Amino acid sequence: MAFPKSTILAVIAASALVLSADAFVPVAPSRSALAGARPISADVVAVRSTIEDLEEEVEDVIVTAGDLDDEPSDIAADDDVSDDSLNRFFHEERLLELRTQFRRHDADSGSPEYQVAGMTERISYLTKHLRAHPKDFSTRRGLVALVNKRRRLLNFLFGEDVERYKNLVGSLGIRHKPPSKVQTKEDRYGRFPKQKENKGKSKMK
Repeated sequence: MAFPKSTILAVIAASALVLSADAFVPVAPSRSALAGARPISADVVAVRSTIEDLEEEVEDVIVTAGDLDDEPSDIAADDDVSDDSLNRFFHEERLLELRTQFRRHDADSGSPEYQVAGMTERISYLTKHLRAHPKDFSTRRGLVALVNKRRRLLNFLFGEDVERYKNLVGSLGIRHKPPSKVQTKEDRYGRFPKQKENKGKSKMK
């Protein structure tokens, strides 16, 4: 049974008092000499009663190693931790909303506006995912492929109808550089001075 430090100190002090009081008292006689034995002093009786009272008051306290380092269990969790199912639910709602907004008719499921709107929401969702998980290289590869596919669709839409392209890019806030016209060799390099004619064996005849 383990005792607290205060109890141990009290017992040590009481033992010192007993030793000081009975240091020179002779050894107790046998039963045959009990009739003429010296009576116990009142100080010794008081010390013994005090020790017995302390032993009765002490209670067994079991302390485990975990009790020393335990922290409050009601600490609030980090607010930045997001619930994947909740985010996925909002993502699906936003995806349906954008596709419904930019479709050309009720049964539309393949127009450039419908596809670009859905891809834009998916790109936004994957971008947030990669900010939280920067080492998810498979998702990064899929995100790059999705951005390239959206760019090709926007290039196609720019060639088909410039007004529809401008409305779509402006509504979704997409940063896209429209494709330029294919330049001829004279248009691209005409502003540079002509090179000198080759001389020697390398000159073509």
